[in-house]
Amino acid sequence: MNERFIVTGTDTGIGKTIFSALLVQALNGVYYKPIQAGLAEPTDSQTVRRLTGLDATHFLPEVYRLGTPASPHVSAEIDGVEIDIEKLRPKDIDRPLIIEGAGGLLVPLSRQTLLIDVFARWDARVILCARTTLGTINHTLLSIEALKRRRLPLLGVVFIGDENRDSERTIIEMGGVPRLGRLPMLPTLGPDTLARAFEDHFHRDDFIAPP
Repeated sequence: MNERFIVTGTDTGIGKTIFSALLVQALNGVYYKPIQAGLAEPTDSQTVRRLTGLDATHFLPEVYRLGTPASPHVSAEIDGVEIDIEKLRPKDIDRPLIIEGAGGLLVPLSRQTLLIDVFARWDARVILCARTTLGTINHTLLSIEALKRRRLPLLGVVFIGDENRDSERTIIEMGGVPRLGRLPMLPTLGPDTLARAFEDHFHRDDFIAPP
């Protein structure tokens, strides 16, 4: 089995889909979004495909496609669907698998189950995406604490946005986690700009499991 990564965030709308696209392209991997909540706009899978220009062989289908852009437990209830967490389990594939979560770690999938507890069942390393704007220290340290409490393997933190040296340093030092890099705001998004951003701001070796 090849490497697996869970890309999650401290909140929704912070740029983890864009980072997922960057990582799928950089590692020649496969993208998997187990639950898509909201279908009126392009889905995350469609967005990653557009940004990377990769063909269908780089994408696994969503297990659940829910109509309402809301927390998965609410969206599922509106659709009259019960999310079966066993159906979400990632497949074994021969390329790096990038799994994008829905919102933050403590998002409910049902009235009994949180997303982080499903992640804990999988053999995958977690990449935590965090904003660089005001409030990020609190949100990110809380997310790190939740991951450590459940003993999930945290590969490190990816910062997204303009540089904020003090916030980034504070999170890394107080959280005791690696800094994987920072994805700046890009003027345009596409295969070329994603490739350049990875080359300029990240190190490929950080995403390769040690022998």
